[in-house]
Amino acid sequence: MTVLLILIIGGGIFAYDKMQTSLFPDVTFPKIKIIADAGLQPVDKMMITVTKPMENAVKQVRDLRMIRSTTSKGTCEISAFMNWDADIDLSQQRIESRINQIRNHLPPDLQVTVEKMNPSILPVMGYTLQSHSMSAIELKMLANYTIKPFLSQVNGVAEVRVIGGKTKEYWLLLDQQKMSTLSITPDVVSSALSQTNFVLSNGYLSDYKYLYLTVTDATVHTLDDLKNIVLVNNGKRIVRVEDIASVEIKEAVEYTKINANGKEGILVAIIKQANANLVDVSSAVEKQVLELKKVLPRGVTIAPYYIQADFVNSSVRSVTDCLWVGLLLAVIVAIIFLKSVKASATILVTIPVTLCLTLIVLYAIGYNFNIMTLGAIAAAIGLIIDDAIVVVEQIHRTHEEHPETPTILLLQKAIDYLFPAMLGSSISTIVIFIPFLLMSGVAGAYFKVMTNTMIITLTCSFFVTWIGLPVIYLLFTKEKHGNNIGRADAHEVKKQRWVSYFIHRPIISIVFAGLLGSSIFLVLPQLKTGFLPEMDEGSIVLDYSTPPGTSLEETDRILREVEKQIQSVPEVEAYSRRTGTQMGFFITEPNRGDYLIQLKKDRSRTTDEVSSDIRQKIQSSQPALRIDFGQVIGDMLGDLMTSVQPIEIKIFGDNHERLQELSRQIAAVVSRIHGTADVFDGIVIAGPSISIIPHYSKLAQFGITPANLQQQVQDALQGHTVGGIQEREQLTAIRMLYPGSTKMNVKDIGNLQIFLPGGTLLPITSLAQIKVNAGDAEIQREDLQSMSVVSGRLENSDLGSVMKEIQRELGKMNLPAGYHIEYGGSYAEQQQSFSELLIILITVSLLVFGVILFVFREFRVALLILIIAVLGISGGYLALCITNTPLNVGSYTGLIMVVGIIGENAIFTFLQFKESLHTLHPDEAIIYSISTRLRPKLMTALGAIIALMPLALGIGAGAQLHQPLALAVIGGFITALPLLLIVFPSMLRLLYVFKK
Repeated sequence: MTVLLILIIGGGIFAYDKMQTSLFPDVTFPKIKIIADAGLQPVDKMMITVTKPMENAVKQVRDLRMIRSTTSKGTCEISAFMNWDADIDLSQQRIESRINQIRNHLPPDLQVTVEKMNPSILPVMGYTLQSHSMSAIELKMLANYTIKPFLSQVNGVAEVRVIGGKTKEYWLLLDQQKMSTLSITPDVVSSALSQTNFVLSNGYLSDYKYLYLTVTDATVHTLDDLKNIVLVNNGKRIVRVEDIASVEIKEAVEYTKINANGKEGILVAIIKQANANLVDVSSAVEKQVLELKKVLPRGVTIAPYYIQADFVNSSVRSVTDCLWVGLLLAVIVAIIFLKSVKASATILVTIPVTLCLTLIVLYAIGYNFNIMTLGAIAAAIGLIIDDAIVVVEQIHRTHEEHPETPTILLLQKAIDYLFPAMLGSSISTIVIFIPFLLMSGVAGAYFKVMTNTMIITLTCSFFVTWIGLPVIYLLFTKEKHGNNIGRADAHEVKKQRWVSYFIHRPIISIVFAGLLGSSIFLVLPQLKTGFLPEMDEGSIVLDYSTPPGTSLEETDRILREVEKQIQSVPEVEAYSRRTGTQMGFFITEPNRGDYLIQLKKDRSRTTDEVSSDIRQKIQSSQPALRIDFGQVIGDMLGDLMTSVQPIEIKIFGDNHERLQELSRQIAAVVSRIHGTADVFDGIVIAGPSISIIPHYSKLAQFGITPANLQQQVQDALQGHTVGGIQEREQLTAIRMLYPGSTKMNVKDIGNLQIFLPGGTLLPITSLAQIKVNAGDAEIQREDLQSMSVVSGRLENSDLGSVMKEIQRELGKMNLPAGYHIEYGGSYAEQQQSFSELLIILITVSLLVFGVILFVFREFRVALLILIIAVLGISGGYLALCITNTPLNVGSYTGLIMVVGIIGENAIFTFLQFKESLHTLHPDEAIIYSISTRLRPKLMTALGAIIALMPLALGIGAGAQLHQPLALAVIGGFITALPLLLIVFPSMLRLLYVFKK
C-alpha cells in the first residue's frame, strides 16, 4: 500500500507537469457567424436578395436554437446559435451546404464567409511594429516577409495576423486629354494590359533525349516594362502606356488606420491553435521575438501591447496561492485542536496524496489547469480537510479511549465504526454536484467543469481517507508489531453540560430556526444580483463610432483628441487603436473601431473606476463620439454568446421607422436610470451614398453600356486593378485610375468626363442622373422577425437592481399593437441560470434526503436533517448581504454546496447518537454525541473557513471569480455550527420524546 501511495504522488507530479494551463476550460461555443459581402448594395436590396434567402436556408439546419442577423449597406452578418449539445463542426458544414444549395439564387459576386465563434479566433498576444526610418510600405513588407514567417515557426501558433501599414501598388494615372487626342478609351488600355503580362504554356517539345516545356513569358518585371507596354499600333504610330499615363508607385487607398501609443504603426497579432497551451505558446513567442530583434533593421522596434498569458498566469497563480495558503492555515488549525504531531502530520500528508490522485484523474480525462478547475480544488479543500479530520480525529479519540489497543486493531476499529457515516456523508456531498449537469448556456459550460472537478476531488478524498490515511498513520507510528501504543491512561469524553440546557429548552432552537428561515425571505430581496462573477482584468476594450458618414480623416482627428485624454490617465500603461477594423469577426465601417488599453499592474484604482474616469473625460470633450467600455475576456465571452452588453432590450415589430422611434424613446428612458452607462439606441446609420442612375436611351444613342459607364466612374474614383507585377513572394497590383481621384468631392462627380467609343469625351450629366442619398439604417432581425435593440452597460450598480428599474419604467409605456419587448443580454442568461439553479437546489435537497434515508432508514430524521441543511442557506445569504456581494451563478453554487456540507456533518452526529442509544438514555446519548462531535465539528468548520478565506478575500483576478462562492460557503459553515450543535440535538430530542 505504501508503494501505491508513492506511485500516486509520483503520478500526481507527472500530471502536474504535463497539464496545460489556460484561463478558462476548453469550451466549444455553439455560435456560427456568416458574413456576406455584396459590394455596396443598398440595405433594402441586401435584405431581399441576400439576408432573407440565407436566413431561410440556415433556419433549416438541425439543432438550430436561434438566428440573428444584421443587414447593412453591402453586407450582412448572420449569427446562428446552435444547441449546446450540437456538434459545432458538423453544424458548420450543414450551414455551408445549405448556403451552397441556394448559391444560384444569390448575387453572383457575393462573398460568403462562415466561421465558428470560439476563443481561438481572437489574438492571445499583440505587438506594435514601428520605425522612424522606413516608409509604411516598407514596414508592412518587413512584417509580411520577415516577421510573420519568423513568428509562424513557433509551435502552437495558428496565424500571425498583420494589421495596418500600407500596401504597395503601381498606379496608371490616365491623362484624359491625351487619350482623347489619340482616340484611346479606358477599355483599350484594359484590353492591352490583359493581353500581356502573362505566362502560358505552349506545349512540350521532344528533342533527342530531353522533353522541354515551352512557355510564352510576357510578364512585366519592372516599372520600365510597364511603361513600355504597347497599347495601339495603327501603322502610323505606336502608342505606349507612358504616352497616355504617368506610372507611379503609390500606397493603396485603405479605409483603416492603426495607432499604437499615439504613433502610427503596424499591429502584429498572434492567434494560437485551438488545442495549444496558451502559456507555452506565449513563452515561446516571447523568446522568438527576442531572437527576431537581433535581425530587424536598425530603427525598427517591436514591443508588446497585449499579452493574455500575463493575466492567465496571474489569475491561475492567485487561485493556486489561495489553495496552498488555505491548506497551510487549515493544517495549523488541526495541530492546535488535536495537539498531536502524528495526527497533524497524517493530515498534512493525506491532503497532498488526495490532490495528486485528483490531478491524475483530471489529466486522464483531458482537463487542464484553469481558474475553474483550480478554483474547484481550492473550494473543495475545506471538504477534503473535513474528510481527513473526521477520520484522524476518530482514530485519535479511539486511541485516547483505548490506549492499550495495538495500532492496527485501533485503526480497524475506528474505520469500521466510521465507514457507514463516511460513505453516506461522501455520497451526500458528491450528489449535490450531479444535478449541475442540468445547467445550460455559458454558465453551465464553465461551472460543469468546476462541479465535475469537485466530484472527482471528493471521490478521490473518500478513497484516500478510507484506504490511504490509515496506512499514512501507521507510517508515523513508532512501535514494533504487537506492542502497545503506550501506557497512557484512557481519556473519557468530557460531557458538555450546555447541551442539556438547550435540548431541554427547545423553544430557543425553534425561535432561532424561525429567525433563520425568516431571514431567507427578508434578505433575498435585498441582495444585489448578477450573472457570472466579475474579474478585474487590468485591460479595457473601448469601442467607438463617430457620426454616420464621418470620413476616416475626421474620425482620426477626433480620436487623436481622445488619445490625449487616455494618456492623461496615470493608470494607463499602453494602448492600441484600430479604426475601420476591430478585434474579432465583425462588419466594421470606417467610422468605427476600438481601443485596447492596458493598465499598469501597480495601481490604486480598479479597472471599472479607470473606465468611468476615461468615460467622463471623453463624454465631456467629444460628445458626438459614441463609446462603449468593456474588458477583454468579458467582451470575448459576450461575442461568443448572444450579446456583449449586460443590458439588452429587444423591441419587435414590422415597421423599421416605428422601431427606430421606439428605440430612441426607450434609450432615453434607460439613460436616466441610475447605474446605466454607454446606453445605445441600436440605430446604426450607414454613411450617405451617391447614386448614379443611367439614362438608358442616351447610353444606347452613344453606344455605351451601363457596365462601361460604371467602369469609367470607378476609374475616376478608386480605379480598378488591371494586372499585377510579381515581386518577391507577392503580386503587386497595377491600378488604373485618373489623377486627383483621392481628392474628389461631391461636386466634382458632376464634372466627370466619359469616353465615348470613338475616344471623344462627354459630361456624365448628359448620360446619367446623380443623386445624393441619406444613409440607411441597419436592419436587425431575430428568428426572421424585425427588431431594434437598445443596449447598455452597468456603472456602480448591479444587474438585478437596474433591470428591475428598467422593467418598471418601461412598463409605463404604451406600445403600438403588434409590437412587444423582450429582455436579452446577461439578464436573460441570468434568469435562465437562476431558474435552473433553483431546480438544482431542489434536486440536491431531495438527493441529500434520499441518501440520509437510505443510510439510516428513518424518515423523520432524514426530514429533520434536510430542514437543518436548507436553513444553513440563510448563513450564505447573510454573508453575501453583509459583504455587499451579488447573488450570481458562483454564489448560488456556494449556497447549494452548503446543503450538502451540513447534511454530511449531521450524518456523523446522528451516527454517534444512534450508537450511543444502545447503552444510554436519549438525553444522555444526545449530550454524549454532541460532546464527542464537538471537536471535529469545530475543527472542520474553522479549517474549512480558514481554507476558503484567501478565496473569500478575492486577492487576484482568479480568486475574484470564486469570491462569491467562497463567501456563501463560509456563511453556511458559520451558521452550520449553531444549527448542528444546538438546533439539531434539540429537535432530535423532540423526535425521540414524541416517539416514546
